[in-house]
Amino acid sequence: MTVEWQARAEALAGKLAADGDLRTAQWRAAVCAVPRHDLVPRYYEQEGATYKLVTPDDGVSRQAWLDLVYSDTTLITAVVADPSGRQVPVSSSTKPDLMVRMLEVLDVHDGHRVLEIGTGTGYNAAMLSHRLGSDRVFSIDLRPELVAAARDRLATMGYRPVLRAMDGSGGLPEHAPFDRIIATCSVAAIPGPWIEQTAPGGLILVDVEGQLSAGNLVLLRRGDEPVAEGRFLHWYGRFMALRHDADSVGQSWPAVDRSQGKERATTVDPAELDGGFRFLAQFRLPSGTRHTLTVDDGTPTATCLTHRDGAWCTIDRKADDSGRYRVRYAGPRDLWTDVEHAHDQWRTMGAPAWHRFGLTATPTTQRVWLDNPDNPHTWNLGT
Repeated sequence: MTVEWQARAEALAGKLAADGDLRTAQWRAAVCAVPRHDLVPRYYEQEGATYKLVTPDDGVSRQAWLDLVYSDTTLITAVVADPSGRQVPVSSSTKPDLMVRMLEVLDVHDGHRVLEIGTGTGYNAAMLSHRLGSDRVFSIDLRPELVAAARDRLATMGYRPVLRAMDGSGGLPEHAPFDRIIATCSVAAIPGPWIEQTAPGGLILVDVEGQLSAGNLVLLRRGDEPVAEGRFLHWYGRFMALRHDADSVGQSWPAVDRSQGKERATTVDPAELDGGFRFLAQFRLPSGTRHTLTVDDGTPTATCLTHRDGAWCTIDRKADDSGRYRVRYAGPRDLWTDVEHAHDQWRTMGAPAWHRFGLTATPTTQRVWLDNPDNPHTWNLGT
């Protein structure tokens, strides 16, 4: 088995290097040295709206499992039921190409102390421990059972980083300061303790996402004061949202009758809300808005927005002969009007790509800006 997995790990490292994700010898050595299969002994496969636990127990299933573990695949490793009974993933082993890209851009050096938010299976903690030594690695996860399993599996490999089961938003003050903080979860704004616990000159790498689950990875450097500033990356990466309660999975939303409401037309293609434009649109929409899709046989047929006050709109994804899209809406406001205003602004700014946006964050104020911090185009994130 040892020869089998090592050959697969080396092949994975070779592919990551050929694709340009893996650039340094130190991280290549870590990919080759860490037995990812020991950290992901079982996983979930999605079957429609449900998830099936897969535990490899014969030759065929073990080969399929190893093929997945040592490939660019995200594996779901924990699933719970939300208030409606729907199964929701709450932990995963991130696809190695994204993890390696993040570790490379984190610019870790010998002697650095790194805090990871989101232990999960422990794969990232193992990579960091191999690179820096376990005594330099600290990792937090909300779910005690995940932390316990990761601790045991890491120990069998000879890695003993500091692991804690706690709300990651508070950081780990008793072990601060840290030279690097890396989060494998998304946040709506940078938690103040992360900024305060980062050493001057240190880096924070995290996926910042707003109310429409639109965002991207941003790399921030802390100054001498508790101010962190930097740009969103030009490549894309996203994660499950950071949670503060292990039993809280999902939210209830008001039921709406989408067969009712007023109708009008729009020239804004609702498919544009699937991409980077959604990041800007969410700043224009009122707080408490959710974005969903109506899907028929795997194909989106309508884009839907719902607000907690009962406002909703549904926009057909297929245009009519004039190139316009039907909007149905009801409630206290026409939510799609906000999207149209945001779209006009986005086009006026030249439909900017991710890397043109940046973020300045303090423990009490945070704002997104376009091109440079002094640009008049800014949006408040809140805290």
